[in-house]
Amino acid sequence: MPTQPHPPYIMTSDPNSFARHTILERKPQIIRQVISDNAYPPEVNAALDDLRNEIASLPIQPLHESAADVTFWNAELSNYAGKTWLEIPWYFAETYFYRKALEAIGYFQVGDRQGRDPFEKQKREQIASDVQKLSIEWEQLSALKPELRFEALLHSCLWGNRADLSNFTVTEKGRGGLAAHEERHLILIDHTESIRKLLSNGVSRIDFICDNVGSDLLFDLGLTDFLLEQGWVKEVHLNLKNQPFFVSDAMPRDVLLMINSLKNSADAAVQGWGQRLEKNLADERLLLETDPFWTTCLMFRQMPEHVRQSLAHSALVLIKGDVNYRRLLDDRAWQHTTRMEDVCSYFPAPFATLRTLKGEIMVGLEPGQAEELQSTDPTWMINGKRGVIQLVSPEQSN
Repeated sequence: MPTQPHPPYIMTSDPNSFARHTILERKPQIIRQVISDNAYPPEVNAALDDLRNEIASLPIQPLHESAADVTFWNAELSNYAGKTWLEIPWYFAETYFYRKALEAIGYFQVGDRQGRDPFEKQKREQIASDVQKLSIEWEQLSALKPELRFEALLHSCLWGNRADLSNFTVTEKGRGGLAAHEERHLILIDHTESIRKLLSNGVSRIDFICDNVGSDLLFDLGLTDFLLEQGWVKEVHLNLKNQPFFVSDAMPRDVLLMINSLKNSADAAVQGWGQRLEKNLADERLLLETDPFWTTCLMFRQMPEHVRQSLAHSALVLIKGDVNYRRLLDDRAWQHTTRMEDVCSYFPAPFATLRTLKGEIMVGLEPGQAEELQSTDPTWMINGKRGVIQLVSPEQSN
């Protein structure tokens, strides 16, 4: 592989950037929503308000509580001593915000708020709504021939990722099920057929690096059910967050809640889907994995050895969403024509990115393609309208 010079990190200091907007506008909105959704005592609301004020104009402050990860986070923060929230790498700013929010509410401290998800109300509403919507066409989807059903489910996994509860700027709605076919022209890189061929030959294990609850997770479970029932895959591992992160990121409890919602659906076909998932959990064909790495500021090339070794057993890792895409690429401002195979030669297994564009980073395009998109849609990288389904084998780098 040729040596790849590393471009700069995407920074919150970039004027008029989406990165800066997420810190100045989105994070205070998230704090307001958390206060509104939870009956916290005055001191917790005050701590959240202090965090909002810090983001607005003050130097970024260390964690002060006693918790297992405080030493890690404060060591990382020391790289930006004296900086404000608008002078640091974007991904660090976003991840540290969620860790600071958990400190403010006492998530790790003994008491009635220990382990209590501040985003639970929003997640539950999203899960209930999306399960109800999908039940309308699940039976039709299940009746498709396997090749067509696989395509519909894979594309639903992509478009279900469109909106998330931490992003208030994406107006495009997820198109799942049979409607997903109508938006194939919006997939900038589409390796659907290559992925189908790889999986339909039969593999022992695949992994999802999951993203959001709602339709995103729902179609991950739909694709999981299909692959296990068809016998294309022997076991599926869902890599989930161990604590609240980016508002709607899925934790094991969210998966169990969604499966329970499927089992309790009024639709018999959806009930059967939920029952099969529950049985696959019991039979350990569906495994729910967590690791603290997934909720840190570290990039994927910095993954601990035990995570790397686990993923290395997978025939294919399906990497969901915008934030995971950013972590693959170190959240750096690569040229749009950069080959992902070259940047991600470190990854321990073949992977496919299923990502709708909601951040200012994109690689793997043809020369001139980004310029054409920019001329017709100046917000193409952040508005969630377009997506990628890109299969990458790291050994293909040269």
